Amino acid sequence: MSDASPRLALPFIQPGQAQKELFHNEALALVDGLLHAAAEAGPTAAPPAAPAAGQCWIVAASPTGAWSGHGHALAMWTDGGWRFAAPVPGMLVWNKAAAHWLYWGGTAWSSGEVPAAKLVVGGQQVVGNRQPAVPSPSGGTTIDAEARAAVAAVIVALRSHGLID
Repeated sequence: MSDASPRLALPFIQPGQAQKELFHNEALALVDGLLHAAAEAGPTAAPPAAPAAGQCWIVAASPTGAWSGHGHALAMWTDGGWRFAAPVPGMLVWNKAAAHWLYWGGTAWSSGEVPAAKLVVGGQQVVGNRQPAVPSPSGGTTIDAEARAAVAAVIVALRSHGLID
């Protein structure tokens, strides 16, 4: 049997193990920081000067001080000191300072970007995959300047939102 869970490396209690409560409490401390994770800020290279119990940060790629050697991890401050958890692909953490999600793609944190195939609101798809470019209106025998301007404005709006090329 392994010493820790395969995904989040939570410590397991082993048969015949002394002081089982220490391992159980360690696992609970990590679960407390990882379940619906919310970071104060990040990615940040240096630990804060006066963290409060229950606060969490996203550690930068090249951290310093007490965070050294824990690049990209979630750093959680507890009554017992720093606890670190390595991110797993697909992990989302709420960034309190920036008020948006951080997404771990496997090699780096994306700030404010969450990959998705589509966006559904009220059961209706409102955004899907990016569509091919739409040409601006041109040609024709009768030129309606107002209609052409309106169509051009719609195309500009779709391009500026990234919905078409």
